[in-house]
Amino acid sequence: MTYSETWDLETIFAGGTTSADLQERMNQLKAELALFEQHVVAWDAQQDKPDYQQFAALLALKETVTFGFRQCLNFVNCCASANVSDKNATKLAGLLASLNSEYLTAWTLLIKKIGGLSESEFNQLLTSEQFEPIAFVLKETREKAQALLNEPEEVLLNALNIDGIHAWGEHYGRIVNLIQFPFKEADGTISYLSAGQAQNKMMDDPDAAVREQMFESWEASWKASAPLFADTLNHLAGSRLTDYKAHGVEDYLEEPLSYNRMSKETLDAMWETITKNKAAFKPFFDRKASLLGKEKLAWQDVAAPVIVGDATPQVYSFDEAAAFIIKQFGKFGDKMAQFAQSAFEKAWIEAEDRPGKRPGGYCTTFPESGESRIFMTFGGSPGNVSTLAHELGHAFHGHVLRELPALNRDYAMNVAETASTFAEMIVADATVKEATSTAEEINLLDNKIENATTMFFNIHARFIFESNFYEERKNGVLSEDQLCDLMEAAQKESYLDMLSSYHPHFWASKLHFYKTNLSFYNFPYTFGYLFSLGIYARSLEEGKGFEEKYIALLQDTAAMTTEELAMKHLGVDLTKPDFWQAGIDLVLEDVARFMAITD
Repeated sequence: MTYSETWDLETIFAGGTTSADLQERMNQLKAELALFEQHVVAWDAQQDKPDYQQFAALLALKETVTFGFRQCLNFVNCCASANVSDKNATKLAGLLASLNSEYLTAWTLLIKKIGGLSESEFNQLLTSEQFEPIAFVLKETREKAQALLNEPEEVLLNALNIDGIHAWGEHYGRIVNLIQFPFKEADGTISYLSAGQAQNKMMDDPDAAVREQMFESWEASWKASAPLFADTLNHLAGSRLTDYKAHGVEDYLEEPLSYNRMSKETLDAMWETITKNKAAFKPFFDRKASLLGKEKLAWQDVAAPVIVGDATPQVYSFDEAAAFIIKQFGKFGDKMAQFAQSAFEKAWIEAEDRPGKRPGGYCTTFPESGESRIFMTFGGSPGNVSTLAHELGHAFHGHVLRELPALNRDYAMNVAETASTFAEMIVADATVKEATSTAEEINLLDNKIENATTMFFNIHARFIFESNFYEERKNGVLSEDQLCDLMEAAQKESYLDMLSSYHPHFWASKLHFYKTNLSFYNFPYTFGYLFSLGIYARSLEEGKGFEEKYIALLQDTAAMTTEELAMKHLGVDLTKPDFWQAGIDLVLEDVARFMAITD
């Protein structure tokens, strides 16, 4: 079957960012927001008890506003991702940011009123049948209310964030949109690649000379704008630290851990167990370097494909990738496979390899339409197929939550990455099992292990860098040279200095450091990877019947802490090393197999 490689956004709002339907929905959103603000101000908890019907109506109106905002903003972001020259998208994003600030102000006031309820009054509210399904989130919200400043101060902070932290995040995007990466083709002509195209060539091309040339161009291009990126990162972090200080938050990890509903004990147990096992990967790094004809791997070689003998790099067309993913999802469960097929048939995926697109990949949801959209640049490598499966995992997660209350759909990043990585693992494992020769198995097994090394080494380097950066930023602004030094030191520490070269400007090239709604956009990936390994092992034991249990787990991801989720559905304690070691042992089995067949 033939599928479109460009997504269909017309079913969301016809006409792109100049859509009359989009403008109408934004106007309607303004009216809904004004009504929400009016009702929040008027709500009196004492007059509303004991049944709290007005509060229930307020939550319903909040859901309408939240869904409307996400519908509009996610559409605008999709348009901007697919065409970085869409100036109207930037304008609309600014307008929506202003509306979001108003919404946050109203929501903050409502949170403060919830926090003002006495313990007995709040417990009485929770006993109501209509609030029981969202009791966890309401309790969480009430706890957060205790840390809020008074209303005028919170209103001011929300307003300042538009031209503060969020403005710096948008500034980063505008700089990236202007960068092109020159590459000298075999015939001597110079091509100018987008960040997404350049990254695919740098990491996936089997030719070491191509990878090296592309990496040099990549580093040079980011370095050219490094002073601008340094300003952006410094002020973004400075804004965040100022906000933390105002709210009495001293530990810069407190907010990201709270957002991920995860304890420091769990995070420490994960990283400590990974660190203890890193040396076991050294033989794999050495063997891969040898197979690539090198003494040690350079940064751009870590993800490079291993081609031995007369094997050729496996290349998938988009249609072949779609068929393969649907087939493998079907071995796990019918619902997941049917969902993926529907996503391809309805053109929910922007995969075309062309200039003018933003780098990276993501999945975004449209709550009013009950649909998702996936963005990536598909180059045909097994890694690209895994990325496609990864984003479909995100989309499936949103799909199984579509009938739940809005407050029970706001799952955190760590469990979001569990669903995506689980889907990716199904496909990566299948590619290895279906290898038709030893040479092909080596190539595919390397690709599978590389995913693990990304989680254990690359992501850990990001975490180390960001921890050290925030510690240093407390004392003042850092120069681009200092940021490069911090990044290279973090990479050397994480990789046990096993590489011959590093990527000092990685801090400039990685969008995740510039996310404004959440810092430490890194450790949840590693958590999701290892957590999904445990789920995957369970699915192999139980077969297709496990799909319903998996869906039940996903439906709980926004209704309990991470530790509670793991105990309820897997019976494991995340604060102990045993669970993490079991997942790492599964990866080490792949390493042992790779070493055996490449001996």
